[in-house]
Amino acid sequence: YEGKLTKALAEPVEALLDSASEDTWPAIRKLLQRETKAAVSGLESAISTFELDEATEKELLLRLENHGRSVVESKAREEAARILIRMKDRFSTLFSRDADSLPRVWTGKEDIKAITKTARSASMKLLSTMAAIRLDEDGDNIDTTLSLALVDAARPGTTDRSIQSLDPLASSSWERVPEERTLISPVQCKSLWRQFKAETEYTVTQAIAAQEANKRNNNWLPPPWALAAMVVLGFNEFMTLLRNPLYLGVMFVVFLVGKAIWVQLDIANEFRNGFLPALLSLSTKFVPTIMNILKRLADEGQAPAAPERQRETE
Repeated sequence: YEGKLTKALAEPVEALLDSASEDTWPAIRKLLQRETKAAVSGLESAISTFELDEATEKELLLRLENHGRSVVESKAREEAARILIRMKDRFSTLFSRDADSLPRVWTGKEDIKAITKTARSASMKLLSTMAAIRLDEDGDNIDTTLSLALVDAARPGTTDRSIQSLDPLASSSWERVPEERTLISPVQCKSLWRQFKAETEYTVTQAIAAQEANKRNNNWLPPPWALAAMVVLGFNEFMTLLRNPLYLGVMFVVFLVGKAIWVQLDIANEFRNGFLPALLSLSTKFVPTIMNILKRLADEGQAPAAPERQRETE
């Protein structure tokens, strides 16, 4: 019955601790009570035929109950030993994937600050869940203490002197939590959080760099002040164009040729690889592209002449 109870508790408890939410320990307590009750009931029926004295029977049943608690505590200590890995995995999952669990593409529209805050809050919730064993319904303030020390104290707008002068994590034990039920002490939580932030900072920096690069690649327009300056300084040239419509025709032809060159050279795609590689690639393609365009224009000009010669010959 101890083996059955171990099998019924070990993997479910591990899965519940991995999810790490406010309902984790209540769910573990409910699971422990249900499975222990079933195991004790089965053992009690099994030993009823041995005609044991009442003291021995109670001792066996109590031993089975304690075994269930020891299984949960052992599994919790195993998970607490690799809490940093769990925190980084959760941060990476929430930061690098969207709500549909697809890899996130940093196009420039995402709020990296809000995404980072959400991912770190989830990691802190995991740390709070694994800080102590909560098989009894005694309340504690671990979650509030960690939030006060790790989140609120890091905000630049925090001016409360009590928060700045008193460190809630400068202790080796939690308030209202016995030492035997402590898995991660406040000082260890502070050290783990500092290491966690240092090891995840590179991921955030890479996302910001990718977002900025995407913005630069997709922004071909000059800044607004340059557009306003061109409008003001180019007013005389605009009036000249209106007085001489021939200029408009020339500009239209230049626009068509430029558009054809742009499409043929695929300039937008070339500059995504970098400025210098794009110049080198375009320099090798420019002359062949111009010759190709002129050849097409010549072919289009000669096409109507062929049927006319055929009619003259007939």
